Amino acid sequence: MSKFVFITGGVVSSLGKGLTSASIGLLLKSRGLNVEMLKMDPYLNVDPGTMNPFQHGEVYVTEDGAETDLDLGHYERFVGHHMHQRNNITSGALYMDVIQKERHGDFDGATVQVVPHITNAIKKSWLRLEKPGVDIIMIELGGTVGDIEGLSFLEAMRQFQLERPVEDVAFVHMTLIPYLRASGEVKTKPTQHSVQKLREIGVQPHVLICRTTQKISDENRRKIAMFCNVRPENVIEEQDVAYSIYQVPVMLMEEKVDEILLKQLHLPVPPIDLSQWNDMLTKVREPQGKVKIAVVGKYISLTDSYKSIYEALTHAGIANHVEIDLLKVEAEEIEERGAATVLEGVQGVLVPGGFGNRGVNGKIAAIQYARENNIPFLGICLGLQCAVVEFARHVCGIDDAASMEWMEPGKEDISRAVVALMDSQQNVVERGGTMRLGAYACWLHEGTKARSAYGVEMIRERHRHRYEVNPAFVQTLQDHGLIISGNNPDSDLVEIIELPNHPWFVATQAHPEFRSRPVDAHPLFRDFVTAAKNFS
Repeated sequence: MSKFVFITGGVVSSLGKGLTSASIGLLLKSRGLNVEMLKMDPYLNVDPGTMNPFQHGEVYVTEDGAETDLDLGHYERFVGHHMHQRNNITSGALYMDVIQKERHGDFDGATVQVVPHITNAIKKSWLRLEKPGVDIIMIELGGTVGDIEGLSFLEAMRQFQLERPVEDVAFVHMTLIPYLRASGEVKTKPTQHSVQKLREIGVQPHVLICRTTQKISDENRRKIAMFCNVRPENVIEEQDVAYSIYQVPVMLMEEKVDEILLKQLHLPVPPIDLSQWNDMLTKVREPQGKVKIAVVGKYISLTDSYKSIYEALTHAGIANHVEIDLLKVEAEEIEERGAATVLEGVQGVLVPGGFGNRGVNGKIAAIQYARENNIPFLGICLGLQCAVVEFARHVCGIDDAASMEWMEPGKEDISRAVVALMDSQQNVVERGGTMRLGAYACWLHEGTKARSAYGVEMIRERHRHRYEVNPAFVQTLQDHGLIISGNNPDSDLVEIIELPNHPWFVATQAHPEFRSRPVDAHPLFRDFVTAAKNFS
């Protein structure tokens, strides 16, 4: 039977539970254990796919096409194996499933209630991860203790600990220890109140992880331990890291959090091997220069909107022994001030994905600037579509080239839609294009930069888009010098484009950032940063 570790949070949101959960997962994996991860989101959306990026941040896409919380990105980057639909659940999905069963008569006329029907559904989602060979299942609850949305999950935890042997379950609670600058003191009372709230529900944490900007004194550790009913050695300090989030696992290892949990779960404590991780951190600490990369996006004001993009650039910097000097640019700023002004001095331009027509002219202007000035460029999803439109307008002479996505509904002009909705037979349709979600194959053409970067003929990358390069324009684009360097082997749809006689001008319909790892940078990001490092 698998062991279960539950991670909750208190005092404030955005404490970094996902990062901390992923870090503990890495430590356990580095001790030879098989770890599964699960994120529980209490909101009533079925998934984050329709949520505003300004509110929720990035939608992380799994291999099997699930639109999930961005914390699954932390899990993959740290623990190192692919997440799936089963690794993320929401209140919305749970309620929808229970209500559908009620409509089908599955409950034999019983009154359907939060307890036991919703709590049973929650516990069932945990048990789906339990299978032979899985040693520990780590389950993170989004939000903060005290939120009304999370009560059903906490109640399920309370029940679950009574249904399993006592050594099968461990609770980790993460809180904030604020520092009052005026008095020069750290305050433990918010943590005490948070744990008190948790204990009222019937959950007693075994480990407290305290986010802090200051070192926690032994006296304060003893105080927290006494009033929160945990052992002093189980009060874990997690200070803000100095230079990289990838320090967090090492910090937690030094606090022995993984050893504490293994002992709590009555498991042996095998030796740990973090050599590869430490080698990576050495490169982070000792960069051999900086590379200035501009990310021209639509949702720049919220950092989490492009979380995986920024992390993939960091990984590429590590692989190239350089620090990434990130310039975050709102596409609309380029529309107002001009690309030459905003992008002056950058060594690389990256245009990420997005939906809708807001800011696309700024993205197109940034791509034109990179193309004409031989600045390394990487386009992702909408970035590829904007690159095709830019090339069609300014090289092929199709002045009004556009994407159907940007055209007024009911007034789509197929004659200028170089990017369009396609059906399975590659026919342009005006409505109802199906989003491509999850991993799709791509055949890479010999002699291209993309093929050189990947080093193999066939790849699989994750997708999240509806619009495709219109096959009716492919020959015209190629006649004017655009290279189609990757196609889907089943539909022949364009997957990757590039330009010859340019240091690095590559764009992909996929989201390669989801497959990048700190110890294994994604090939496209790696070679993009290599080209940027060499740009002058």
